[in-house]
Amino acid sequence: MRVVEKFVSINGEGLRSGELAVFIRFANCNLRCSYCDTKYSFINPIYTEESIDEIVEYVKSTGVKNVTLTGGEPLIQNEIKELMIELSNIGNRIEIETNGSINIAPYLNIPNVTFTLDYKLKGSGMEKYMDLTNYDLLRKNDVIKFVVSDYDDLEKTKEIIKKYDLINKANCLISPVWGRIEFEEIVNFLKDNKLNDVKMQLQIHKIIWDKDKRGV
Repeated sequence: MRVVEKFVSINGEGLRSGELAVFIRFANCNLRCSYCDTKYSFINPIYTEESIDEIVEYVKSTGVKNVTLTGGEPLIQNEIKELMIELSNIGNRIEIETNGSINIAPYLNIPNVTFTLDYKLKGSGMEKYMDLTNYDLLRKNDVIKFVVSDYDDLEKTKEIIKKYDLINKANCLISPVWGRIEFEEIVNFLKDNKLNDVKMQLQIHKIIWDKDKRGV
């Protein structure tokens, strides 16, 4: 498997935000979002070839239970399902950060696996690639994440949440594209539209460290 980086830090977003996690970042992605902050994972990526056993041994060596598989796009990696199974078998809690373009059905029966599934809005330039069949597969412990660039993205977020009844299916999170939208605009949108049970989140790692710092 092509590993760009692996490290221990706090989880900067999602349901386990603020908790320790082991991050395994894989090379390559099938999308090209305008605001991507991990382009180094797919533009001339520098990576090491690692076996499932090597990755599992690294995770075990950290003593950390939360494992985030990310990228790039983890679900396009060869042997990703086998890695999930091995990590689950040793008792880890596995979060898959996926871009929303790939069907998650093949992985739903693996214990201890949750999905943080993006809906790529217009501001990303990748909205047409979303696999909307995933929204019938989401579970209460999964996350659907909307990364918003502007007011139009906020309006589309509300439309998608209501159209697919996402509040009753999973955890709905809204995040800002750093530097494109004021945080207060998101808060005001939630208030004005009475979006109960939708959570605004900020990426903690970009507050603690420089927004471009790697390995955190």
